[in-house]
Amino acid sequence: MELTELACLPDVVAPEGYRLRSYRPGDEEVWCRLINEFIGGDYTLEKVAAELVDQPWFTPAELCFAAREREAVGTACALRQRDFDEGVGWLHMVVVDPAHRGRGLGRAVVLAVLHRFRRLGRAKVMLNTDDQRLPALRVYLSLGFKPRMFHESHPDRWREIYQRLDLTQEETT
Repeated sequence: MELTELACLPDVVAPEGYRLRSYRPGDEEVWCRLINEFIGGDYTLEKVAAELVDQPWFTPAELCFAAREREAVGTACALRQRDFDEGVGWLHMVVVDPAHRGRGLGRAVVLAVLHRFRRLGRAKVMLNTDDQRLPALRVYLSLGFKPRMFHESHPDRWREIYQRLDLTQEETT
């Protein structure tokens, strides 16, 4: 999916009882837990350091967390190290602990990352996701992301996604 208009993003609002914050040293453990448990993966402290935190492009503002009191319960990453044009950012590893879903935390961390990309002067934001992640797809579509059709299966898959979300393509434009 891609978003090509970052000028008119909605404000970032943390749901009541939650706050948004950037990465702090020591967050690697909670990030690994969120990703491994709720997205799936095999991240270790060493792997997250090597692939994310120790990268030359990384700053604390690149990794957003949604927190309740001291517990991080959601995250999204502003990934910039891909081999793409400098004007492109990647929204990456968006997840909210299931015990805290349905409150708008996913939307909040996504918007925080999108605002970060806008401040960095990115012209476009891209992301990869899966067909079954319907709540995430609804958020992305509501924020103006559009499907990228680069495989022959995509038109049919997107028709099914829109149907499952009870949306028409016109409602998301």
